[in-house]
Amino acid sequence: MNRPKAAMNWNRLLSVLVVATYIVFAAIHGGAEMVFEVVLFLILPFACIWFSDAMGAYTGFLPLGNYPVTQQSPGIVVRIMGWVVLLMPVVFVLTFWPYEA
Repeated sequence: MNRPKAAMNWNRLLSVLVVATYIVFAAIHGGAEMVFEVVLFLILPFACIWFSDAMGAYTGFLPLGNYPVTQQSPGIVVRIMGWVVLLMPVVFVLTFWPYEA
């Protein structure tokens, strides 16, 4: 599905800013090991945002667990789920951080 280039560029720009912010905070507060863990977490949602149409068009078997994907997914749904996963740490921190003792 073809989307306007401006919408794709905004999603890509904002996702780069969010990913960079996560990496900087990980480097400041946890060092190299935490940066590595954060980057591993960010790969899938970042790819879902940047390559949503290609990832949504995939059918076949997932490499982990041998699960079949029998139908294509709309690229916009893949992008939205990428954003949900990418922003989960922010929601988690904003939800639970005020209640820390």
